[in-house]
Parts: sequence; structure tokens; C-alpha cells
Amino acid sequence: MKKYLETASGLLAGVALFAIMVLTFLDVGGRKLLEHSIPGSLEMTELLMVVVIFGALPLVSERGEHVVFDSLDAFLPNALQKVQRSLVHLLCGAALLALGWLMWQTGNDFTSTGETTAQLKILKAPFIYGMGLLCAFTGLIHLTLMLHPMNNEESEGGVL
Repeated sequence: MKKYLETASGLLAGVALFAIMVLTFLDVGGRKLLEHSIPGSLEMTELLMVVVIFGALPLVSERGEHVVFDSLDAFLPNALQKVQRSLVHLLCGAALLALGWLMWQTGNDFTSTGETTAQLKILKAPFIYGMGLLCAFTGLIHLTLMLHPMNNEESEGGVL
């Protein structure tokens, strides 16, 4: 399962990031050389950034690569650090599951109203649904991590 997560999440975020790079290159090149930019490039970049951010979120959470504030960890006993770690994962998991549910509801609203982007008229609902699913999946990852024992790197003030 971990291998599938790494492959799917990495591929999704990587392809979207590569698409942003190509789009930006072509847009700037067209603007400078042909005096004509790609119509809707800003909208496409925004949508692709959503894919990059939410596509990488499960992988970042699974690897424990979020930004952490660990200045007080050196003063906390290991037992308290374990409780703190479990509570943080529980809170993150619950928040992400709730956010996923809210995004799914927003996707339903956008589907019923036919909400689109301003310039290219791309439907927003599929992106909102994707954000909701990836948030919920990341929430499940946090709930799973809550049950895993702390590793040496975490107990020494490394990854949380």
C-alpha cells in the first residue's frame, strides 16, 4: 500500500508540476517571441497548483515531512511525546476528514450550479471532488499514524 501511495501521489503531483513548468515556459516564450501569451494560462496554472498541493499532501503526511515546531520536545519525556504525537495525528486526521467532507459538499454544490472558471469555462467540481478525496485520504493516513509507535528519529526531535 505504501508503494502504491508513493507512486500515485508522486506521479500526480509530479505530472502536474511538470505541466506547470511547460505551460509557463510556453506562455513566457510566446509572450516574448510572438507577443502573444497562452489564453487562460493563469487559470490552468491555478488548477494545476491545486493538483500539485493536494496530490502531494498524502505523501507528505505519510513521510512526516510537514513543518513542525519542536523547540519544547527536548524538555518533554518520551511518554508525553508519544501522547502528544497521537493527539496531533488525531487532530490532523479529524480536521482533514472534516475538510474532505466539506469539500465534497462544495463539489456537489458546484456540480448543481455548473460552476466554471472565468476564462476557460473549465468545470470546478472535479477539482473540488479531488481535493475532498485527497484530504480524506490524508486524514485516514494521520489516523493510521496515530496508532504506529514512535521511531527513533521522532523521539530525538526529528520527524513528527
